[in-house]
Amino acid sequence: MKKSVVSKEYQNLHKDILKLQEKWKQSINPESITPNLDKAAMSAGVPAAALTAIDFDISLFLQWIEEIKSLLIENNPELEPKLAGISNLLNEEVAIRWIDEAFSFNQFYFGNFAEENGLEDWIPQFLAESALRPYLQLTAEAVQEGIQRAVPGAGCPVCGEPARLAVLEGEGQKVMQCPRCLVHWDAKRLECAHCGNDDHKTIQFLTIEGDAASQIQVCEECKGYIKVIDTRQYLSKPSSAMLDLNTIHLDFIAQENGYQAVGEKKLTN
Repeated sequence: MKKSVVSKEYQNLHKDILKLQEKWKQSINPESITPNLDKAAMSAGVPAAALTAIDFDISLFLQWIEEIKSLLIENNPELEPKLAGISNLLNEEVAIRWIDEAFSFNQFYFGNFAEENGLEDWIPQFLAESALRPYLQLTAEAVQEGIQRAVPGAGCPVCGEPARLAVLEGEGQKVMQCPRCLVHWDAKRLECAHCGNDDHKTIQFLTIEGDAASQIQVCEECKGYIKVIDTRQYLSKPSSAMLDLNTIHLDFIAQENGYQAVGEKKLTN
């Protein structure tokens, strides 16, 4: 099996971040999340988390930012000067904005925030996203039972993350996995998660030499792809977040072959 291109050190850091997020999740009052599975809205592609009332504890959010910052420095002391000024920039108002913008994947906002405050581009969004995920994951747990399918092109039905990862289970059923909120949902074996194309002539699979457990499903209609991992071949099944990280080489292969993480439907007259 082809080895992951992600270094062991980064994998270990990611595992530590996942442990932190699990700990944070346990500290959230479950009553602060009131799900709303509005079927009409969800059938139009609105993610369940956007319909859910979430009472964020801003002091906890700010505390988590400090904890993730400390973990990053602990793993890489060279980051300390780059992260030193973050605490002075954060207050309740900024934290609320970070939550909103992280939820909506607003890279433009975070890019501007980094530039205006002399930070490296990745820092604000990474910190905000890391601290937001426990709320998303708790929301996913609350609604998982009501999540069976997703609207093609709408991404994860709970958090809206672009669909990119599936596993094969049981008799070969394809189950989509969200590495962000950890929800899962069933999908047709031959169906593009991005445009809904289910024509076997234009749904193809790229196989990986030396890696019988991995395939890349590609769609010639929208040029989108997802990674399909047969975890039945794994002795120990990793979480979807770790599985996504450990299969980044598949993303590289797909993109090198002209496919995109988010497909674009061809325009027709």
